[in-house]
Amino acid sequence: MNFDFTPDQQMLRDVARDFLGNHVPLKLCREALDDYGQHARQAIWPKIAALGWSGITIPEALGGIGLGYLELVVVAEQMGRALAPLPFASSTYLATEALLLSGTKAQRAHYLPRLATGEITGCFALAENGVRMSDSFNVATLYHNGRVSGMKPYVMGAISADFVIVAAKRNNKVGLALVDLSEAGVTRVMVDTVDPSLAVAAIDFKSASAEWMDADVATIEALLVRTAVPFAFEQLGGAERALDLTREYVSERYAFGRPIGSFQALKHRLADAYVDIELARANCLYAAWALSSDAPDLVEAASAARISATKAFDLISREMIQMHGGVGFSWEYDCHLFYRRATALAASIGGIADWQDRLMRAVESRIPLHR
Repeated sequence: MNFDFTPDQQMLRDVARDFLGNHVPLKLCREALDDYGQHARQAIWPKIAALGWSGITIPEALGGIGLGYLELVVVAEQMGRALAPLPFASSTYLATEALLLSGTKAQRAHYLPRLATGEITGCFALAENGVRMSDSFNVATLYHNGRVSGMKPYVMGAISADFVIVAAKRNNKVGLALVDLSEAGVTRVMVDTVDPSLAVAAIDFKSASAEWMDADVATIEALLVRTAVPFAFEQLGGAERALDLTREYVSERYAFGRPIGSFQALKHRLADAYVDIELARANCLYAAWALSSDAPDLVEAASAARISATKAFDLISREMIQMHGGVGFSWEYDCHLFYRRATALAASIGGIADWQDRLMRAVESRIPLHR
């Protein structure tokens, strides 16, 4: 079993890092806090689509480039390093994967080619007020006679998306419905979050026209597990960049005639962050293999990757602020950008408690009961 990426995948990684480094500087991420990422989407998303990344997992017959999940996570990690204020997660991880898993033949033929070319973007709406992201049985949004009614208060990428895939109840059974966001009966309201660059909006559906999809609770669970892997890689990329920038700063910042990074207390804290990131990397690599090979332990692997990457990004984003001292708390420095993104991604498809519960249930299900 070889967990290293192939030469082609490594080349894709290098191309993605160079492209995002040149076109998505942290200055752009800072500007995205004010305009909810709209300028970045208009300026950068067409270039992302031209590279084929928006259709990276979409089959060639449907307009994509027909690569796999290993290529997806390679790009996802670099998106995380750049803190890219783009709808890559909401549209490419979530909406595209939902269509691949549960879209009808007509829905896939209509939406996937347009997603691949970057003409449109999508988003995914599950969580509701008072309901955890993983608790998909308790959604109150209803689908009846081709129409959806309900409220989704926190939908990543919804401000700029063209359509949304909504978890809803139909005849007391939970499934998915696809709604064009330009339809009458759909209202979007911007939501101020810790990271406005992710373009979060609340969506209110009042008898909006919708198409039912071939999905149930098991499909939604599979979608969350499968998308947890690229989300974990995005968190891993952000954590690596935060560690790199922090190490550079403490190597250049002098106090008492020596670099502050030479002080033992900071060395220990950097070492702890490094260990967490490397543990996350190991879990992410195994999860990527499990996803690409549809391994039987995918739930455990994806959950472990999500948990470890969430912890690693949270730790280094906090330490980054602390190790920058007084300026770490200032607007002028970029530390808060990493803290914002770490906090937002940690809640994006359910918090760490959700994934710990999912991991425990998966492990318990494999343990034989002895009476």
